[in-house]
Amino acid sequence: MAARLQTATIFALYQLTLLAGIVLLPVAMVTERLGLRLPIDRAVDGLNRAYEQAQE
Repeated sequence: MAARLQTATIFALYQLTLLAGIVLLPVAMVTERLGLRLPIDRAVDGLNRAYEQAQE
């Protein structure tokens, strides 16, 4: 039961991170022109790996 709850929580966080990446895309484009980079891709990749490990 705890493993299913953990998997569901990680999946929800993954989905929220994807949503944040989509919403922040215009901000990321502006900051990239200024020479800054938002680390959304690292957050998405990290949660994706955590979700895959939780499924095993």
